[in-house]
Amino acid sequence: MMRNIFQILLIIIFGLALSNCKAMKEYKARVDSIEIENVDLQQVADGEYTGSFDAVLVKATVKVAVKNHRIESIDLVEHENGRGAAAEVIPGNVVKAQSLQVDTISGATASSKVILEAIELALKKGIQK
Repeated sequence: MMRNIFQILLIIIFGLALSNCKAMKEYKARVDSIEIENVDLQQVADGEYTGSFDAVLVKATVKVAVKNHRIESIDLVEHENGRGAAAEVIPGNVVKAQSLQVDTISGATASSKVILEAIELALKKGIQK
């Protein structure tokens, strides 16, 4: 009986390890694929725009307010970050710089990139066609 329980526990642990490894590979691939483009604010109409990006283990949703072709504010609506809470200064840095070309936060690079990608996607929703 104890042997069967032990075997079942080993199978569960092995299965969890495999799924975690798969999630880590997907996470790394998604973060590595992020390339932040600087959005021309002169093309972004006034308004509020929401953007989200999901990199499996790190997710972010932002709300960006634009007025007179300037980023007025960025609210970090959601940030599932693991150990990347330090990156939550990124929205303020973007507002200050009026650019997506800001430094990532050391030790929170993945979260920094995910937040920046969410901001980029939000701003692109406001581009006038």
